[in-house]
Amino acid sequence: MPPPAFQHRQFVLLWGGLFISIAGSQMQSTALLWHLRQLSDWPIYVSGIGLARFIPIVLLSMIGGVVADRFNRRRILFITQSIMALEALTLSLLTLTGIIQIWHIYLLTGIQAAAIAFDLPARQSLVPNLVPRADLPSAFSLQSIAYNTGAILGPMISGLVIASAGLNMVYLFNAFSFGAVLLALVLMGPVSQAVTTPQSGPGRASFIRWSDIRDGIRFTARQPIILGSMVLDFLATFFSSANTLLPFVAVDILHVNEVGYGWLASAQAIGAVGVGLVLSQRTRLRRQGQLLLAAVVFFGLATVLFGLARSFSLVMMALMFIGAADSISTIIRNTIRQLQTPDHLRGRMISINQIFFQGGPQLGEMEAGAVAQAFGPAAAIISGGVGCILAAGLVAAGWPQLRRYDGENPEPVPAG
Repeated sequence: MPPPAFQHRQFVLLWGGLFISIAGSQMQSTALLWHLRQLSDWPIYVSGIGLARFIPIVLLSMIGGVVADRFNRRRILFITQSIMALEALTLSLLTLTGIIQIWHIYLLTGIQAAAIAFDLPARQSLVPNLVPRADLPSAFSLQSIAYNTGAILGPMISGLVIASAGLNMVYLFNAFSFGAVLLALVLMGPVSQAVTTPQSGPGRASFIRWSDIRDGIRFTARQPIILGSMVLDFLATFFSSANTLLPFVAVDILHVNEVGYGWLASAQAIGAVGVGLVLSQRTRLRRQGQLLLAAVVFFGLATVLFGLARSFSLVMMALMFIGAADSISTIIRNTIRQLQTPDHLRGRMISINQIFFQGGPQLGEMEAGAVAQAFGPAAAIISGGVGCILAAGLVAAGWPQLRRYDGENPEPVPAG
């Protein structure tokens, strides 16, 4: 029996397009870290890509949320996906000509992050317009499967392509993969949504005002379950993010080549897909708050194991555990926030959340790089796992509403 969300044609089209595009994006993300490791053997330089991603997200996310609530989300995706395709094509050409430098990668990554600041609020807030409320857990589980399956295939293929054809071909493939999403958006046709319009009179619908952003901030601040989940996301990923250290683990600790690195980069997604397949068949999850906190604690424990491991198989296993825990956490967080947010505020809520869930790992990569520069990659990874566990305890104590959330809480009245 197919998952409930697959009964809706528009969602199936979007899911299929994203599946292909995500594989290409994961190929590029994996290749970028390997590329930076080739250009520099300093962890802080490789981890600097996190700052290149973080700055545009912080500056533009709130505006992106207003745009997602004010304008047609499907049209927004046309623009953002096209920009990211051009970014990948430019990266390929610079690599092919041999003139690429670290600052080129930082700059192009920043452009991609700016597009994501508008793309993600529009894309995630579009999903509840494609499936009924009861099928949202299934839809987000399937999105997790698409992301993590792409994150399995992408790094594996990336390692093979790097070894056989070069980094530029990885970036070129990613550029073409965005065409799958653009085609899906064409075939979907119009999608209805509740669009927010200014109350200052006719002819003002094209303006973005501070009051629009303030409404999103006020709503999020008054919803302890949503805010608590965002703080948990930020703290956990800040401490446990160490993806930029993976090339150093592969080369300096495990002594594997590009193909072995590709397998390591796909390990988290392998664990996540297994969890996503199980949860995609569920239409209701109970005790979601407790399950979310438990998943984050397990995430931290698996990160500690990753830092301690010295064999390829044990590192693979630890990374799979990390991916499984992260998948559970991501699915529950997305479901909680979407169900607790009215449609006309959903884009702004997601944009605020984007600052937390993008800011945490990107700043965390910088923190991990600094610690690794001083004490080595293993120390950075282990200390991050411990910090993640402590963060879960802090959030559980500070936001008891999140801990008690069972998935049946009524939808709140939006802030006015």
